Amino acid sequence: MSLTFAQVYGKIREKFPDAVEAVVECPGDPYIVLKRDSLLAVCGWLKTDPEMQFDLLSCVSGTDDKTNFWTVYHLTSIPKIQRAVLKVKLDRAEPSVPSLVPLYKAADWHERETYDMYGIKFDDHPDLRRILLPEDWVGFPLRKDYEFPDEYQGIPLK
Repeated sequence: MSLTFAQVYGKIREKFPDAVEAVVECPGDPYIVLKRDSLLAVCGWLKTDPEMQFDLLSCVSGTDDKTNFWTVYHLTSIPKIQRAVLKVKLDRAEPSVPSLVPLYKAADWHERETYDMYGIKFDDHPDLRRILLPEDWVGFPLRKDYEFPDEYQGIPLK
């Protein structure tokens, strides 16, 4: 039997009471906000616990709300037919979060894309470098304060 979002988040709270900053009920996909330093432990448990079995990391992304950066993780349990959305709020001055590559190989390119677009660093990522933009691109285009250049290597961009 599948667990609802609320049931999954309740079980996370039971197992990791100090890890949870908030549970946000909203239309679509409700989500849980985790403390940065708890991400690996919570995801490791979600993946290996027999009741959870979140075996698929379908998406890692970033967001910028002008005050903070966020990482967003969409997890699915194929055997249990249940989903979870996790968010981690990051410091704008030094945005970094542990990499989930040791738990989910799919995190590799997702984290690289998030780094490329937002400049969020994924600690202990095996190959954190740009994946969409050239290596010499300056800045991170999806940041709210990004100023798009007029040209790149002599090519007009505007």
